[in-house]
Amino acid sequence: MKKRDTFKPAVTKNVLLFMAGFVWCCVGSMLLAVTHSWLTVLPKSLAFLCLGAGIVLALVVHHFGFLRIVDRNVQRILPMTDKKCLFSFITWKSYLLILVMIAIGSIFRHSAIPKSYLAVLYLGIGLALILSSFRYLRVFMTGEEL
Repeated sequence: MKKRDTFKPAVTKNVLLFMAGFVWCCVGSMLLAVTHSWLTVLPKSLAFLCLGAGIVLALVVHHFGFLRIVDRNVQRILPMTDKKCLFSFITWKSYLLILVMIAIGSIFRHSAIPKSYLAVLYLGIGLALILSSFRYLRVFMTGEEL
């Protein structure tokens, strides 16, 4: 064993599945909390309109976007036999994509775009992340293949 491997946080594939689901759920919850703060200051009729549009967006993003990503990650993780680095629950390319998404989110939050529009987007992505995290957690809990 190499000396650098001593410091590597190696975990089993079950921990990777749990971490992926947990992180997706936490990020989705954070986005929903931001959305809540924006929706509570809107007139009720506009807030409900944004809520409905955000839920529809979430279902579309979940079904046609995030489930594909989850399935690819699960199919990559399940065949693993050795312990892998804790941070390998997603690929390095995905970490770069996350950085870009964080930057875009920050730009949007500080832009002149009305918060009602952003609420729809944040609700859609946040709820889609939470819904998609259930697939990771289901595979973690049941051990089933996709």
